[in-house]
Amino acid sequence: MLFIVLGLVLQLVAVACWVLIFAHAFQRSLGTGVMVMLIPIYNLVYAFTQFEHRRKGLVLAGAIGGFVLAVVLRTVGSALMPA
Repeated sequence: MLFIVLGLVLQLVAVACWVLIFAHAFQRSLGTGVMVMLIPIYNLVYAFTQFEHRRKGLVLAGAIGGFVLAVVLRTVGSALMPA
């Protein structure tokens, strides 16, 4: 149960970080924002190449690392749950 809750918290952190990236993309232009939202690989390309933020490394770590850790923790937590 603890792994699942921790995974959900990390997933919320990742979503908050991606919202910052999406907001930046939509501030640039509507077309860029739509591309970032609809093309899965382009959001990573945009995040690493065009996203400008004072704490870019922390936002990217929260977005990508938080998502990966959330998936791992929620998978482990669901595997450890009793049937």
